[in-house]
Amino acid sequence: MEDLSKSSLNFFADQQLCSADILSPLEVRARIEVSVINFLKILNSPDPAISDLPLINRKSSNSRVSQGLLTDVSWIFLSHSFCTRSLTKSNAAKAFVRVWKVMETCFQILSQEKRVTQRELFYKLLCDSPEYFTSQLQVNRTIQDVIALLHCSRFSLGIVASSRGLVAGRLMLQEPNQEVIDCSACGSSGYSISGDLSLLEKLDLKTDARYIIVVEKHAIFQRLTEDFVFNQIPSILITAKGYPDIATRFLLHRLNRAFPDLPILALVDWNPAGLAILCTFKFGSIGMGMEAYRYACNVKWLGLRGDDVQLIPEKSLLPLKPRDLQIAGSLMSSEILQENYKEEVSLMVHNGQRAEVEALYFHGYDYLGKYIAKKIVQADYI
Repeated sequence: MEDLSKSSLNFFADQQLCSADILSPLEVRARIEVSVINFLKILNSPDPAISDLPLINRKSSNSRVSQGLLTDVSWIFLSHSFCTRSLTKSNAAKAFVRVWKVMETCFQILSQEKRVTQRELFYKLLCDSPEYFTSQLQVNRTIQDVIALLHCSRFSLGIVASSRGLVAGRLMLQEPNQEVIDCSACGSSGYSISGDLSLLEKLDLKTDARYIIVVEKHAIFQRLTEDFVFNQIPSILITAKGYPDIATRFLLHRLNRAFPDLPILALVDWNPAGLAILCTFKFGSIGMGMEAYRYACNVKWLGLRGDDVQLIPEKSLLPLKPRDLQIAGSLMSSEILQENYKEEVSLMVHNGQRAEVEALYFHGYDYLGKYIAKKIVQADYI
């Protein structure tokens, strides 16, 4: 560990390791205590100074790509570039204090053996320190700062995911000391994915499925479960109802580890946002900071794709919105996006159009299952 009176505040010998560890509450509390002790030592040194907090830079410019050598899985991660939170800079002083406030609250939560959602943490901080916390975004960013400082996951800090995800189909799961749940008998609502990652890790899983199908939209998920598509195509269906939350990504990754031979196929709208959702499951998300890479899975793009547009009436195609073009630009500039995916984005932009999965209902409400089955039989996914 470096001299504590130096200008940078290095709390741990593994400061250069850009990863977020999964730790026990005792270990996290120890890291928080070490950070406080080191900070106090600096203040009590012969030449006291309030140092900057060195944090891993979470901007996209600091992202890197890891290409699997023995597998098809690639993922994104953050490299060793640092940014700081400083008490001596007027525009960063509050952010500096917020880091210590969040660490203090997390220490209390872990000491009480409790867990909170990010929303619950926001209201706690809003009540205790209204002069420092006025929005959920401030709390979310500060949590990422704490993760970057302590090198531990948000779940290790006692913060649980607020899950929207559902799973259905040919999956039997059992929580510890609970009855077995048959996900094929949960109806169109499916089985609600818990935000407790430790519980998801302990699930006992069994399946005779041959595929895992990731569905972008809740309405499409409901249609597929109502039609019992998972019996026609032996599969597990999973949805995050849009942009994937941590818990849904965690469960997909857990299924991938439990059943590594099952292909994971994604059914998303043919638009930049749909592809961005697929890519979050496939590569991870820089928005997750040091946890970006952790739950990446080798997801294949089943549909909708450019070749499927011919199945949709012209009047059902929608114009791209400015937000679509913004996302498209981000995707095209990504070094991790494979060439055939970029070709799809280019086609969307060239045509100025997007297509939603629901447009396939032109052929009848039972057509969606037939569409998926045909694509799978022909191995028509990329």
